[in-house]
Amino acid sequence: MSEKEKNPAGSTASVHAGTPAVRAHNTLAPGIAQTATFTFQSTEDLEQYMRGQDDDPEREEYGRYGNPTVRELERRVAALEGADDSVAFSSGMAAITSALLTMTKSGDHVVLFNDCYRRTRQFVSTVLTRYGVEQTLIPAGDMKALDAAIQKNTKFVISESPTNPYLDCCDLKELVRVAKSHGRVRVMVDSTFATPVNCRPGEFGADLVVHSATKYLSGHNDVLGGLVAGPSHLISLLRDSRGVLGSVLDPHAAFLIARGLKTLNLRVLRQNATALAVATALEKHPKVERVFYPMLPSHASYAIAKEQMAGGGGVVSFIVKGDRKETSKVVDGCKLAKIAASLGGVETLIEQPAIMSYFELDEEGLSKVGISSSLIRLSVGVEDTEDVVGDVIGSLDQL
Repeated sequence: MSEKEKNPAGSTASVHAGTPAVRAHNTLAPGIAQTATFTFQSTEDLEQYMRGQDDDPEREEYGRYGNPTVRELERRVAALEGADDSVAFSSGMAAITSALLTMTKSGDHVVLFNDCYRRTRQFVSTVLTRYGVEQTLIPAGDMKALDAAIQKNTKFVISESPTNPYLDCCDLKELVRVAKSHGRVRVMVDSTFATPVNCRPGEFGADLVVHSATKYLSGHNDVLGGLVAGPSHLISLLRDSRGVLGSVLDPHAAFLIARGLKTLNLRVLRQNATALAVATALEKHPKVERVFYPMLPSHASYAIAKEQMAGGGGVVSFIVKGDRKETSKVVDGCKLAKIAASLGGVETLIEQPAIMSYFELDEEGLSKVGISSSLIRLSVGVEDTEDVVGDVIGSLDQL
């Protein structure tokens, strides 16, 4: 696969794909339709709309059902993913939960890998089970286990690629092949870490592609949002469901995410390069036990990542040779990287998962979910590469 084939969402597409040729009032930037409701000229006008006979396909009745600013963002993300359409939600988790609530019912079964986002796993194992939806958790990337786990009532296979925090890349082509060999099993891929710049799961046959737009799509750590991209008939179902569940994206948030999309390619390419430089330097450091980055030959997913991704993304995870306290010293010793949750923004962020994402677990609990207390997750920003590398390596040197 050529580099252009791996990254069709280049800078031209990031700026222009999915945008209208002419906007209202001939503005260059999209307008923010900051409104809760929409007016009608007459009762006849209203009746035509309610019957679906309105001349304007973008006409809306109420803000929970749609908004022109949000709609433009949805078209742009669909274009970047190479999908028919997309639908926006108030957060990444709202996107995932709404999709699963909409497309599963009592008696159904879903399969997910054990390295998926912990809140996704929590929702499936605690909320969906209350409504009679069964679930099976299988080892990361294990296609034989996937084949064995799929049942007659399986409706969804859920995966991430790359995963959080160990950056494992799922063989998407094989994932889809195994799932579809069992009939009408849908595949949903959380592609937040990859972005459309590095990988487009729909091109491998995934039915739905999910993004926490809070991360790379918006790219500035200043807004929450989520999107699901896919075929029109599925996205239409999700859009109708959003109007009932109410997890709508605010139009101003949609504007901020859409603005972030313009520099998506530039940011991600820079983050790819910086993350690889950081990962390479960390592998050579005597105080580092192991580094997790998909574009390192030492990573278990290296062959898959090289085949289906244009770059490894902006997150690097590594295990410090030391205990929890020494690992905390490395985090605290960084001056450029800020201690914070989340990832994908222009600022470099750092966290120790054992005392942030998994703070409630003791050492035994951490071991059960495969998290080392000496693990650090670094999300590189767009600062100068040598500054990011120097910040992390300099902190390690102080041990």
